[in-house]
Amino acid sequence: MADPHAHDRLIALLGAELAPVRRLSPPWLRTLGWLAVVAVLALALFARYGTAPMLTRWAGAPDLGWAGLGAALTAVAAAWAAFALGVPGSRTTWAWLPLAPALLWIGASGLGCLRGWVAPATHVASAPEASDCLLFIIAFSVPLSALLVVLLRRACPLRPVLTAVMVGLASASASASLLEICHAFDAAATDLAMHALAVALVIGANAALGGRLLAPGARRAS
Repeated sequence: MADPHAHDRLIALLGAELAPVRRLSPPWLRTLGWLAVVAVLALALFARYGTAPMLTRWAGAPDLGWAGLGAALTAVAAAWAAFALGVPGSRTTWAWLPLAPALLWIGASGLGCLRGWVAPATHVASAPEASDCLLFIIAFSVPLSALLVVLLRRACPLRPVLTAVMVGLASASASASLLEICHAFDAAATDLAMHALAVALVIGANAALGGRLLAPGARRAS
C-alpha cells in the first residue's frame, strides 16, 4: 500500500532546497541605473574638455546637435528595450522602441554631409583621425556592454540574441553620444563611415557573445 504521506514529504524535501529569489526592479529603474554610469563618464569627459567646444559646434551646425540627441535617446530606448526583453513573457515589440531616435540619429548625421560649410571649431577628419573615433566608440562600448550583460543575467531573456542586439545598440549609441563631448570633426563621409562601422562591430559582437552569455543554459552553467 502506497504511503499517503510520501507526496507531502517529497514536496517538503524539494521546497527545502529552494533558494529565495530577489525580485527584479522594473526595466525603467534598471535603465536609470545603467544611465547613471553613462552620466559619470560624461561628467569625466566634460571635466576634461568642458562644454564650450561642443556647444560651439552645435550652434554653428545644429544637425550635429540633433545627431547627438538622437544617439543619446537611442541609448536610453535600447537599454530600456533590453531590460524589458529580459522579463519572461515580454513582447518582441519592445525591440522597436529605439527605432524613432535611431532614425533621428542617422538622419541628422546624414544631413550633415549635405552642408556647404564646416561646423565651427572642427575640420574634416582624415582617415587616421576617423579611425580614432572608431576606437573611442568601441573602447567605451566594451565596459558599457559588459555592465548591461551582467545586469541582464539576473533576468531571464527568452530571446537572448535579440536582447544582446539591444545591448549592443545601447552601448554603441551611448558611446557615440559621449564622443560628441570631445568630437572635433565635422560630419564628413569618412568620419560617419567609421561611426557606422564601430556601431555595427559593437552590435555584432554583442549578438555573438552576449547572446551566448544571456542564454538560459549559460546562466545555469555559471
